[in-house]
Amino acid sequence: MAREGVQAENRFGDYLDKLAGAVGHADRREPLRAYLTGLLLSGERKSIEPMAAKIDPRHVRARHQSMHHFAANAPWEEREVMGVARDYVLSQLERHGPVGAWVVDDTGIPKKGTHSVGVARQYCAPLGKQDNCQVAVTLSLVNATMSVPSAYGLYLPEIWARDRKRRKAAGIPPEVRFRTKWEIALEQIDALLKEELPRAPVAADAGYGVVTEFREAITARRLSYAMGISREITVWPPGIGPLPAKRWHGIGRPPSRLRRSRDHRPLAVEVLARKLAPTAWRTVSWREGTRGMMKSRFALLRVRVAHRDDQRSRPRDPEWLLIEWPIGEAEPTKYWLSTVPHTVALRELVRLVKIRWRIERDFEELKDELGLDHYEGRSWRGFHHHGALSIAAYCFLAAERARLSPPEPLAFLRPARLPKGFRPRGATPASGATQSGFHHHHAHPPGSLPSRWSSLLSLVRRSKPAIFMT
Repeated sequence: MAREGVQAENRFGDYLDKLAGAVGHADRREPLRAYLTGLLLSGERKSIEPMAAKIDPRHVRARHQSMHHFAANAPWEEREVMGVARDYVLSQLERHGPVGAWVVDDTGIPKKGTHSVGVARQYCAPLGKQDNCQVAVTLSLVNATMSVPSAYGLYLPEIWARDRKRRKAAGIPPEVRFRTKWEIALEQIDALLKEELPRAPVAADAGYGVVTEFREAITARRLSYAMGISREITVWPPGIGPLPAKRWHGIGRPPSRLRRSRDHRPLAVEVLARKLAPTAWRTVSWREGTRGMMKSRFALLRVRVAHRDDQRSRPRDPEWLLIEWPIGEAEPTKYWLSTVPHTVALRELVRLVKIRWRIERDFEELKDELGLDHYEGRSWRGFHHHGALSIAAYCFLAAERARLSPPEPLAFLRPARLPKGFRPRGATPASGATQSGFHHHHAHPPGSLPSRWSSLLSLVRRSKPAIFMT
């Protein structure tokens, strides 16, 4: 165990050296080490002062200033740090199977005030409703075993993008303009394509999948996709398409646009689902859940998307429509469009569209355990720097897990001993008292794993490789 702890500590040192090259000046290595260590140590809050108190409790003010300057003001590029972190853990991910999907998602960070950059009243997924929050668009490389967050960018609401006073106060770069979430995601995808990372289908929920321009942009980049859509999206059923252009009679410009008629129109996917015969539905299982194997009822058919095709001269290519209608439900619950190869098996496509659960779980851990949503600064740079550092901490942890290490692989990280009675400003009485090692909400017997770690490691052992490559 001691030898394995030394090896893990050496790997952490090597990892810091790689990240230090991305943050530039040599004098940034120490605040980098302190920041990552603070994120990886246990604690209720991962804002800067509580972390500084764990790292250097006798010089909290000086340590706080150093770490704050590093996160909020130092001019290093968060994309370079995330690139180093991504490449470090990607080698471990690929040991368990190739990249199976590029998953686009966004994550909400609830906020009480209105001054933090990008805060606005908008839909906040963690709360399940409209509320004050920041929203970050993310892109992760995923397989059946683990995920690697590879891009993290703040969605800047239009009200912020137009407000010069707020932009100046938050330090928003002048080149940052208002962009929709799907436009941010597309920029993130383009950045990964430039780095020639392993290609895989792009997966996203209906918030992105309903945007025809986004799906078509993915296709234009020679990537396939599997994206959720809403029930109102219209398609042409199998074997049916729009009417050809009217016959030219020799006068004027020849007609070129496709047509519809009163009796020849596309159907909303919900209407099409209800018209399917009972034999079209198959029960499919896709992964083990906490209550056993997860399964539902699905139908799969080839359709052509009809969105404004009466403004086109050529019908769209056929693609897959996947529909989920669980037994006992009064209506179908989910719909997806996908351009993966026509040879795909139903079970494989179901596993692909359901792979987003891993992203949701991983970002929950990034928030609960690694402080992604604990940053208290208000600036554009600070928001992205803290996010990149939280993700860098997660990537090291994910790589250690992927090695199938024995219990407590990060036991070498220990908080400094606090002076008797010391409590950082704003901390609850319990938050400064825990002196055990990494990420233990409660004490565990020597040599045991927290239940979350144990379940993750067992998942790694029994998971199958990823299912698609393009």
